[in-house]
Amino acid sequence: MAVKRSSKKPRPVEGRKPKKNPLFAAKIEYVDYKDVNLLRTFISDRGKIRSRRVTGLTPQQQRQVAVAVKNAREMALLPFTSR
Repeated sequence: MAVKRSSKKPRPVEGRKPKKNPLFAAKIEYVDYKDVNLLRTFISDRGKIRSRRVTGLTPQQQRQVAVAVKNAREMALLPFTSR
């Protein structure tokens, strides 16, 4: 029978440091769709939104970034895809 862990916090891996949150470092509280330079840091070279695991954002910030990127794409500030 498998044992369930009650802790939701992941165990620290030896030799691995936690990711730095770029929005906390820049003291940004709200992600705006018009800030294209900031949004480009969260988009891959293929035009996809990078995952939270890669960016190091909190879940709320990741949702804000995703909505801002989608709005910027609709306003033609960012491309949908790059070939």
